[in-house]
Amino acid sequence: MAKDVRLLTEPFVPGALVGPFTDAHPGLGGVCTFVGEVRGDDAVEALELSHYERLTLPGMESLADETLARFELMGLLIVHRVGAMLPGEPIVLVSACARHRRPAIQAVDFAMDNLKSNAWFWKREKRGGEWSWIEPRPEDHADLARWK
Repeated sequence: MAKDVRLLTEPFVPGALVGPFTDAHPGLGGVCTFVGEVRGDDAVEALELSHYERLTLPGMESLADETLARFELMGLLIVHRVGAMLPGEPIVLVSACARHRRPAIQAVDFAMDNLKSNAWFWKREKRGGEWSWIEPRPEDHADLARWK
């Protein structure tokens, strides 16, 4: 099982990462990929993610290890941006490959639920020239709780 975990400060192109990831796993039967982007609705002008690198990257690595141990995967790719981003820019990419589709789908779902609600990032968004902090929604916590 191969894992690739990256914390980026610059924009990334999801396809440029997923292509080589899948090519590195010959014999796979299924790939599931999720890409989260900065929403362009509700007058969002920008999104900023802050983090404490000494916790963030090790936490992401630990999540990847837990995901690989929980699901029958051939490989896992987790990429997350930090810093300021504009609407339409990718924030997060999680891709899992497996011999069968179900473990890949479940692994991506599990990793995203953890990244969304149990992560090492502080988010704020800019609307009308003003910044405000974003807290996880009750739905995010409920999504995470179903994996317990």
